[in-house]
Amino acid sequence: MLKTIFTWWNGATLGTLFDIGRRATLVGEDQYGNKYYQENKASLEGRPRRYVTYNGYAEPSRVPADWHGWLHHTFERPPTEEPFILKPWEKEHRPNMTGTRFAYRPKGSLAGPGAGKALPASYEAWSPEGSADGVPESRS
Repeated sequence: MLKTIFTWWNGATLGTLFDIGRRATLVGEDQYGNKYYQENKASLEGRPRRYVTYNGYAEPSRVPADWHGWLHHTFERPPTEEPFILKPWEKEHRPNMTGTRFAYRPKGSLAGPGAGKALPASYEAWSPEGSADGVPESRS
């Protein structure tokens, strides 16, 4: 309960939920448990504002493409009324895993597989003493 009151990064705070519940209507929910709302009346821009409350950590890359388009008024009707049809060349939505243990770590990165092993003989570390202006000298 305290987490809901004081932390915005773990989903919406109690004040946010109260404010959205007072002036907006629930439109739908995505496969990640995020909930989407639309205000009951138009804002100064002439169109109703749209909101998302995240299920858990507030990470915008967890919003699928269809809901992203609806939030930004690209699509007028929400995916609950008019489902988004993927083209044959489009991939399923995946959240951004940067900064998590599932992040991509290429061979040779400090956190990648085999970290801490000896560097290959072809590797030469850059040294600022290599030239007067700090730019490495070109090899011939």
